[in-house]
Amino acid sequence: MIPVPTGARVWLATGYTDMRRGFPSLALQVQEVLRKDPLSGHLFVFRGRRCDLVKMIWHDGQGACLFTKRLERGRFIWPSVAGESVTISPAQLSYLLSGIDWRNPQETQRPTRVG
Repeated sequence: MIPVPTGARVWLATGYTDMRRGFPSLALQVQEVLRKDPLSGHLFVFRGRRCDLVKMIWHDGQGACLFTKRLERGRFIWPSVAGESVTISPAQLSYLLSGIDWRNPQETQRPTRVG
């Protein structure tokens, strides 16, 4: 899991993004489409068309970081809102990166007895 700094927000860009893009063009999309500052220290997450690949950009104050994750099975759960971005918590980001529905996380197995 990526350590999200205290005070940093996690923004999901709704819709699809061309996954051939690198940090400069994703930062430009953050600036022009999402109307946010890509150098603010916040994390910005983008999803590919097939929904199995995400890219995250983050500027840590010293340099630009670009993270990529592809799921071997399943798809990333993404918000279906008409807006341009959605903010989520760092805990929800860890669910999202694990392929778990971050909107309503459920236990996969409940113990039936102790010991």
